[in-house]
Amino acid sequence: MENITLRMATINDLDVLLGFEQELILAERPFDETIKPPPVSYYDLKEYILRDDVAVVVAECAGKIISSGYGLTKKARAYLDHEEYAYLGFMYTIPEFRGKGVNARIVDYLKNWAVSHGLREIRLTVYYDNLPAIRAYEKVGFRSHIIEMRVPTM
Repeated sequence: MENITLRMATINDLDVLLGFEQELILAERPFDETIKPPPVSYYDLKEYILRDDVAVVVAECAGKIISSGYGLTKKARAYLDHEEYAYLGFMYTIPEFRGKGVNARIVDYLKNWAVSHGLREIRLTVYYDNLPAIRAYEKVGFRSHIIEMRVPTM
């Protein structure tokens, strides 16, 4: 694999990360007809970068940010055997670096972050029809757990 390094994102990375967010939204539109028309945003990335309970991670190659992801602490449902868990999101890799294990490295980094914060459960969501993403997450140990269903009322 090429010389790829991982690090926590900084405010200086915000413009690149906002671009990644738009690419992610564009890629997910075919899976979700309920996403609002542009302009739309999923995350408050600036806030996430500044928060102590969120790890926004980037992968770099030759000084260029090529991938991202975040882990944030979420409250678990009251009936579960843990109070909090790490929720992963914002998993994006530029096309020329896909299939090279970069996403797996980001997930591993975020797993270590979760452990260091005392979180023993990690969850994420992925669209049911997004088979490449599902396969990538399965490769790093994730398994389907709950299927969320929907039906429009009109």
